[in-house]
Amino acid sequence: MITERVRNHCMTKAKNILGLIGRAVDYSYSPLIHNSACEVLGIPYYYTVFNIADPLLIPDALRGAKALGIRGFNVTIPYKKEVVPYLDELSQEATSIKAVNTIVNEHGRLIGHNTDIAGFASPLLPFKERISGTPVCIFGGGGAALAAIEAFKLFFKPKEIVLFVRNHEKARNIVDEIWPDSALPVTIVRSDDFAKIRGCSVIVNATPIGTRGRELSGMTSIIPLDRELIHPDQIVYDMVYNPVDTPLLQTAERAGAKTISGIEMLIGQAERSFTLWTGMQMPVTAVRAALLHEIHNNKPA
Repeated sequence: MITERVRNHCMTKAKNILGLIGRAVDYSYSPLIHNSACEVLGIPYYYTVFNIADPLLIPDALRGAKALGIRGFNVTIPYKKEVVPYLDELSQEATSIKAVNTIVNEHGRLIGHNTDIAGFASPLLPFKERISGTPVCIFGGGGAALAAIEAFKLFFKPKEIVLFVRNHEKARNIVDEIWPDSALPVTIVRSDDFAKIRGCSVIVNATPIGTRGRELSGMTSIIPLDRELIHPDQIVYDMVYNPVDTPLLQTAERAGAKTISGIEMLIGQAERSFTLWTGMQMPVTAVRAALLHEIHNNKPA
């Protein structure tokens, strides 16, 4: 006999499908965020994860999305720039940095957006005057780092952006292509050249380093945590959101610095993506409560 629970689960109206495009991103909390929002609002959407192992499969995946009528996607590591050539249109903010974190399927046309820029900026806005006219630094050279650079340029007007990367030449080419005539200098240094850190008012981790379950060669932080590079006058912003209290943020807190968890950007960009797909406002208070509850209950013993 079919139980009432199974009946309710299986015999409902068709749902609009949303999803996350990435590689090895089963750890993501995006399904929880968006499905919680849809449940609270009672709207027929379902969000899942689409792991794509090879960038060569991106064109097929996006053609399939059109054919299947999938309503939209978030895009994460490592495909925020890779999807761009296969979209039908880009919003202004996505065009500005040639990176996409949100795709909306508008009647068979895939429109690329970037909600990372505003999502990144949101928790920093209370410190706007403190940041203006000072150097800031960002670790990473991918789409998330580009969104942070654009956000600093648009909202905060720092004196200089110091970009810590592994591949100096590649980063220089990307920066020069996107911001060829910028009055705000972007200084590019090696990811292990820490001399400029102490002079920066904001330190941003825009890499996956520190993510639970994704330790790279034993690395859990973008900077050596025993070098006393962080001081109380700084803001340390870690885009990693799992765990909430990364080793970098724990060290920053002990040093007396202001800390911002990746949870803030995660919810900020998700809220804007949700509205693009559904036309509705995300119930942020309920979503934040569900997310923090899930994270708390899944802390390793």
